[in-house]
Amino acid sequence: MADKLEQKALITIFGGTGDLANRKLYPSLYHLFRKGYLKEHFAVIGTARREWSDDFFRQKVTESIQDIEGSEKDAEAFASHFYYQSHDVTNRESYVKLKNLSEKLDEKYQLEGNRLFYLAMAPNFFGTIASRIQSEGFVDTEGFHRLIIEKPFGHDLESAKELNDSLRLAFNENEIYRIDHYLGKELVQNIPVLRFANPLLNAVWNNKYIANIQVSLTETLGVEERGRYYDESGAIRDMIQNHTLQIVSLLAMNPPIDLTTEDIRNEKVRALRSLRVYEGKEVAENFVRGQYGAGEVDGETLESYRDDKNVDSASTTDTFVAAKLMVDNDRWAGVPFYIRSGKRLNKKATQIAIEFKKNPHHLFGDESLAGNTLVINVQPDEGIYLYLNAKKPGGGMESMPIQLDYSHTSPDGSPIPEAYEKLILDSLRGDATYFSHWDEVSTSWNLVDHVIEEWNKETPEFPNYASGSTGPKAADELLARDGFKWFDK
Repeated sequence: MADKLEQKALITIFGGTGDLANRKLYPSLYHLFRKGYLKEHFAVIGTARREWSDDFFRQKVTESIQDIEGSEKDAEAFASHFYYQSHDVTNRESYVKLKNLSEKLDEKYQLEGNRLFYLAMAPNFFGTIASRIQSEGFVDTEGFHRLIIEKPFGHDLESAKELNDSLRLAFNENEIYRIDHYLGKELVQNIPVLRFANPLLNAVWNNKYIANIQVSLTETLGVEERGRYYDESGAIRDMIQNHTLQIVSLLAMNPPIDLTTEDIRNEKVRALRSLRVYEGKEVAENFVRGQYGAGEVDGETLESYRDDKNVDSASTTDTFVAAKLMVDNDRWAGVPFYIRSGKRLNKKATQIAIEFKKNPHHLFGDESLAGNTLVINVQPDEGIYLYLNAKKPGGGMESMPIQLDYSHTSPDGSPIPEAYEKLILDSLRGDATYFSHWDEVSTSWNLVDHVIEEWNKETPEFPNYASGSTGPKAADELLARDGFKWFDK
């Protein structure tokens, strides 16, 4: 690839020995290295409490990419750019040593002072690390300085504000990259292209033609080893406040003036601010919560959420949420956006379904005519499907449903880049389009906080759905009241 594609930077990963770094970050950096986005002028510092040597750290990095085909050819060259420092995030002396190493590597690899800090660790340390980065002079260089943080971005609006205030003491908003890996998924990034590059879809993307929109993020797994964290979070904080509402904002936003980060973000924020915030009894009418009980799948008996060793035996934490959202603006007035996310369901999928209104004049009769639906499969089986009606072969004018499908693959047949790979490259380039802006985060928390406030006033009857099922019956009834049902193909 051309030299102009090379990204020069020192990447410091706080939490460099953790699961996220090994499963996602190092393989993603390796793919960028192999494609030429990272070449000679980059270095990575991994930090954590463990006392590791550079050689041992490089061995771990090499192991993290060993399953990637062909990695044995250049794994050593890639890993040679990695350095390790044992680090106590609360100790000033650790930052002094880290700064010294940073300056040496900056000079060795000619990095021009470009620094990317990735906080891949517990959020309660974010503020401390950011303030130390600023006070110890890590950002006193000529190049760019960017901070990547992982969710959760707070536990509610108040804690999110506290976190944001602490980060803003050291970094400007345009230097903070709140990573939401769902925004890095290929088919999620396809939403604006589908909408605005196709006059056919752009013309009908409104309440005149669309009956409802559904966003489903479903999982077959339970909480696994995350029980302790999850019991403090639940589905509404873990999946709805961030991933789900981010997808909704892309579906509901008005066309931006231009395809710039600022213009796209502005429209996303306007869409989120148009979401109706429910109060009092409206929450129970429009939100459904659930918690999985025991069940049997493929002959295997699965335990209930409350039986997990890391979960309170009387927990009222939600493992499932469904909701009917309304966007109060001219484009979407009267169109429900149905969302759902849950664990231990019957299938794993991230799917968007746009159901169009039926013709008011039924030439072919209600019975034989299926609805038109545009489906975006985010994962698995990435693709786009359009369900239409066509004439049955033979005589007469009897109709039948047909499916037009597109399987989303790379033009050259190579694997589609993983979400983290694309988002890390965007952060190196300074493209924050598919990262969460503070206005998006705060607006989403405001909606979710009102729901949780009402939920806290009552004790739910849990568990209310079996493992391996489609979720609580109330989630189906939520759509049935409006004459709809969940798209499930």
